[in-house]
Order: sequence, then C-alpha cells, then structure tokens
Amino acid sequence: MKLFLNVSNLLLAGLFVFQVSFGQESFTSPKLSDPDSWSIILLPDTQSYVKFERNHGILETMTGWISENIDDLNIKMVLCTGDLVEQNELLVPDDKNGNLPSRDQWRAISHAFETLDGKVPYILAAGNHDFGYKNVENRKTNYIKYFPAHRNLMNARALRAVGKNADEMPSIENAAYEFVSPHDRKFLFVNLEFAPRDTTLEWAKEVLAQDRFQQHTAVVLTHSYLNAENQHIEKENYPIENGNYGKAIWDKLIAPSRNVQMVFSGHIGAADNFKAHTAYREDKNAAGKKVNQITFNAQAMGGGWHGNGGDGWLRIMEFLPDGKTVIMRTFSPHFALSPSTQELSYSKDSFNNFTIQLD
Repeated sequence: MKLFLNVSNLLLAGLFVFQVSFGQESFTSPKLSDPDSWSIILLPDTQSYVKFERNHGILETMTGWISENIDDLNIKMVLCTGDLVEQNELLVPDDKNGNLPSRDQWRAISHAFETLDGKVPYILAAGNHDFGYKNVENRKTNYIKYFPAHRNLMNARALRAVGKNADEMPSIENAAYEFVSPHDRKFLFVNLEFAPRDTTLEWAKEVLAQDRFQQHTAVVLTHSYLNAENQHIEKENYPIENGNYGKAIWDKLIAPSRNVQMVFSGHIGAADNFKAHTAYREDKNAAGKKVNQITFNAQAMGGGWHGNGGDGWLRIMEFLPDGKTVIMRTFSPHFALSPSTQELSYSKDSFNNFTIQLD
C-alpha cells in the first residue's frame, strides 16, 4: 500500500507544462503538456458557493471557464464530488449557514451547469447535504428534479445503467456512464449516492462485473471516502441507517472488483487549510491493479465556512497519449481573472500537483 506519492511520480509531474513559471510574474492560461492529451476537470463540493447569493458568480466563473476551454484542454468529462447545496429542503435560511432557501440553492447550482449542457458530459455526486432537509436526516433529495437523466444530451448518450434510490425508483444518484477516450481506452464511470446502501453497492458490483465492461477502466465517484490522513473513513455520525463509508465501500465494492482503477471523492475540509481538503492513497484491487484514490475539496478555502465558497479551485487531470500517465494540477479561474491575482491562480502544493499511473 502506498499512502504518499513517490519521488518518481513527482518528477513525472514536472512533465506537465502549464507554460507558467512560479518564479515569474507573467501569467499564461493552462495548456496541455502534449497536444494529443485529453483531460477531465474535477470540481470540489459546491455547497459554499450556492448557499450565499454573493458567491454564485465564482461558481459560474468556474463552469464558464470549463466551457471556454473544452477545445484547448480537450476536456472530455467533468466530475463533481457532491454536496451540491448546503441544505436540500430548507424553507427559511438561518443567515449563518447560508442566506438562501434550498430552492434557490438548487436553482443556482443548476444554472451554473447550464453552460455545459450539450457541450461536455458531467457527473455530479450526491453528498450528505443533498439529502434530508439540512443534512441527510433521510434519503429524500431534490437532485433528480434539477439534474434529470436526460437534461444533458452528452450524459444521456453515455448512460449505460441506473440504480434505484431509497424509494425503489431509478435515479441517477446511482448510475454508470461509458466513455471511450481519444486514445481508444474504454472507461466506465460509476456514480454512487452518499454513504451508499448495501443494495446500491450490490448493484454497482453487478454492473462492474458485466462481461461488456471487463476491459474497461472503471472510475468510481462518491462523496465520502477518504479522510485527511489518507485513510478510508470507517464511520460517520449521520442519522441514516444502512450507510457505507470509505472502508466499507473499499471492502465491499472497490477491492473485489477487478476493473476499478480510480476513485474520486470530496467531503472533507478545514477552514483555509488546503491540505485538510485533500487526500490520496494507492491500493491493489482483486486483479492486482493499482487503484488511485483521490479526494479533492476546497469549500472552506477563501475565508472558511462562511467565506467566498472555495476560491474557485478546480483540478485539471491530463491523460497523456501513453494511455497510462495522468498529470494533475490545481487551478483557480477565479484568481486568473484579474492581473492583480493571477499569480495566485496555480496551487504550488505538492498534494495538489502530482502524477499517477494507470495499469
């Protein structure tokens, strides 16, 4: 088991050229290190952007920047780690944990993604704040109302399987999407609800085991998985029953499945502490393949839990033409807007800039 990136990976990370030097004042927008690469954009939890009306513009800057860079960065997929809103069904805001009722929060996150509809597929995890009324008091959610299965034609074309929600109705909080990369590598993205139920994990396991997906590189997206110490989360004190967290998800689904090679999650964080928002570990699955498990969040950056929502940070993941190397860099379109803040737009931390290898 590898909990930290080795030196060779850090050296490989240097291959990724943004055409910017941290020691220089000049700023250049992100570029692919190889013109034949393609990329996935990873968005962190968005709840702190939508709970205050004043923060909506930063989130729209992020999705607008993605839209403008689909061609330049050859963006083929967008992932979001969940907690799309602060409260799922709050009628009267308390002006502390947000100044908008839930309806307006859902409208805000929906509007931010409108600019990507029909342009690029996006998969959004459902987090604990997306259920119940404040924080997963039950498994009711407005997710499907604002992000129905066929809202984005790019998603509908890639959809291959749908699981059932707690009401036994098909719902894309649990769904599988197929994607073939420009390098002809086949991927299967599996989205899982917050603290997936046993029946959900069984559904996902059955999908991953289907003959048609055995040669695919499977990617799992879920909200709660790793803590800031790079460990699988074993337990959380939420009032729902039959919930599986990181350790159980690993034991019941990821490890036994022979084709899962990447897991993405969010959920964790501490006020203005970027390291506390991130985690990484590598383990082997049943087939002996590496599983790169990556947690990325930023929601308490930019002023803590009641600040600007996360300083606009997102992660660019470049998949090189060798079909194995993935270079990750963390960038803020928010800081990049103005010459007065452009020098802050690239994270310099090693935990936000590294390289992984797929088998």
